[in-house]
Amino acid sequence: IASGTIMFDFNSTGFINPSTFILLGIPGLEALHIWISIPFCSLYAVALLGNVSILFIIKTDSSLHEPMFYFLSMLAITDIILSTSTLPKMLGLFWFNDHEINFHACLTQMFFIHAFSGVESGLLVAMALDRYVAICNPLRHSSILTNPVVVRVGMVALFRGLILMTPHPFLVRKWPYCQTNVVPHTYCEHMAVVKLACADISINSLYSLAVIILIVGTDITCISLSYIQILRAIFSLPSKNARLKTLSTCGSHVCVILTFYTPALFSFLTHRFSQQIPHHTHILLANMYLLVPPTLNPIIYGIRTKQIRDRVLLLFKTKTTWKT
Repeated sequence: IASGTIMFDFNSTGFINPSTFILLGIPGLEALHIWISIPFCSLYAVALLGNVSILFIIKTDSSLHEPMFYFLSMLAITDIILSTSTLPKMLGLFWFNDHEINFHACLTQMFFIHAFSGVESGLLVAMALDRYVAICNPLRHSSILTNPVVVRVGMVALFRGLILMTPHPFLVRKWPYCQTNVVPHTYCEHMAVVKLACADISINSLYSLAVIILIVGTDITCISLSYIQILRAIFSLPSKNARLKTLSTCGSHVCVILTFYTPALFSFLTHRFSQQIPHHTHILLANMYLLVPPTLNPIIYGIRTKQIRDRVLLLFKTKTTWKT
């Protein structure tokens, strides 16, 4: 380390099977790592607190033991895993210059990031299914989305994400790394690591693109079809108040969908198709994609869902009364 700048040998050789990778952080913004860590750490703390609170409220309130809140619990667990897979290591890099990451730990981190991003996308489809049945078939909601069905839907979302992303670390592991082990990123992002390989990585690039198109394309299509039917059912209601009240029950889910897919698609498109955007902007966008949804999801549901909002207010009221 010289004058606050981290120096690594980019021309080193012999990394056929590197024991470690070096996470560079945010190239060009090394001097700002400490300052950047403050909002990142704050977002992570809010994400943990918010999602743990959601899980606690749903577990302890029997009136919330229904499909929508079961799916919300699964989403909260996924968000905790997704944010925890990157932030602790990233903060170690920013605060303590801990740039090294074990090769297999890097592959594990890569797997968890991409697999649980896929799981979250699948859970958003499951929540759209719940809203579709609740609005378009309300009398049969409890008989269609029984607890075993909810568990099976959640397991499908989980195993789809795990299975489709399993080839990623195996493909990365097979390549030789003969030039450098320095990853110009804050975490082991798939393409950032693969680009270091001294081999034809087109299979990785094509498989990654195919999986993204398959997951995102399928899920957005399913969500869109669900909401087309939902909107048709809503606008067929006789009164304006009934339409607005029914529409408001979808508000939280729509906000969460936009929170997840907007930064994800923007990060993907800028990374793939825009070479003019600075590299540090790509990295910041990639980090926001992993941090913003886990932070905002519990806030959105906490504010917009009456049952959760009332439960949170009751907890604070009880705590205040106990103190006095």
